[in-house]
Amino acid sequence: MTDLIRTNCEEQARGFPLVRREFLRSSLAGLLGLCLGERSTLPASAAIPSKTSRPKSCILLWMDGGPSQLETWNPKPGSANAGPTKTLKTPVEGVLISEHLPRMAERMEEVALIRSMVTREGSHDRAKYLGHTGYSPQPTIQFPSLGAMVSEEIGDREANLPQFVSILSPSYGGGFLGAEHSPFVVPNPLRKVENLTLPRGVDRERFARRLRMLDRVERRFAADHPGVEIRNHHGNYAQTVRFMNAPETSAFDLSAESESARNAYGMTEFGQGCLLARRLVETGVRFVEVSLRGWDTHQDNFTRAQKLCGELDPALDALIADLMERDLWDSTLVVWMGEFGRTPKINGNEGRDHFTRGWCALLAGCGVPGGLALGRTSEDGEQVTDRPIAIKDLLHTVLRLLDIDPAAEFLTPAKRPITLVEKGAVGIPEILGSA
Repeated sequence: MTDLIRTNCEEQARGFPLVRREFLRSSLAGLLGLCLGERSTLPASAAIPSKTSRPKSCILLWMDGGPSQLETWNPKPGSANAGPTKTLKTPVEGVLISEHLPRMAERMEEVALIRSMVTREGSHDRAKYLGHTGYSPQPTIQFPSLGAMVSEEIGDREANLPQFVSILSPSYGGGFLGAEHSPFVVPNPLRKVENLTLPRGVDRERFARRLRMLDRVERRFAADHPGVEIRNHHGNYAQTVRFMNAPETSAFDLSAESESARNAYGMTEFGQGCLLARRLVETGVRFVEVSLRGWDTHQDNFTRAQKLCGELDPALDALIADLMERDLWDSTLVVWMGEFGRTPKINGNEGRDHFTRGWCALLAGCGVPGGLALGRTSEDGEQVTDRPIAIKDLLHTVLRLLDIDPAAEFLTPAKRPITLVEKGAVGIPEILGSA
């Protein structure tokens, strides 16, 4: 039940009437409205009004390890740093991308490409933390991840499914927003999600008796050891029961999809993760992260990048097509990014090392104007020559697109006011202009 315990706190376990009166009364007493961080009463800027009737969602495609911009969205043909990767023309004037992304080359009029991302962190752990939270790590504050922010601000508290799901990665948690906004983790979408059904030989009545017994034990323990952690623990159990009994859990069953639909995404962990993300968003999950690991290409960069692009290209193409076909395009924001890029200069192992400037991110759907290419880098890719965009500005823009106020303030457990996105962040006007 490890994964199931990492779900949101909710109000009741439907379908278990014998449990509801006893288990949930004690589990959730005093829990609602309680979390590790409180919303501040200090003034903040107004939230951005929604322009779509359907609730908005976000799919974050996280390229773990730091993808090479030269082998994906911003190659440098003719440069000494180009390497062997050839380029493809796209329908967007002046935009060439890697030969390993042929399907996405035809889709560039439907996405916004940022070619001038910069980060202040050059090590994986710190850069990934910054990329997910908008803040560098600090010893005294645990910042919430983007998924936790979305869960807190626009998550459906009446939903049976967790509002933040992470596929192929544990991602980052709720931070000062509370453990109830940490992700439900799907380790491998090619395998059945474990513990969503009752164990063999255990019917609902027997399971209900077990829960009542567990509740009596835990109430005694809680009486002797009061605290937020204990209450969160009770709430997590309640949400777990609700989750297990919800018909919406069928969204996790990819066997319900046709063979052709599954093949369109690619029968890889990442491809099927993207298909699962679409199914979850369609069912009402507000934030889904899908990770594609392996981009830390200090050695053999070109062969490895080609293989990874072979997984990325069909999956992203099929995801965009599916969202459009199912009327989810205007309400679903797709974000493609990693923690940083790779050095234009090729090292002695046919690899590229960590690079903090001039790397790429991509946004699509949810009102993002397509055919947009922001920022420029020098001919050799070493310098940003136009429009450097920091991670905090990207996250500010993402939250605005989702109708979330980036300046919303919360109080940490130490009563320190903290905004969702670091102060000083600004939105990207070319992208927000149509949002």
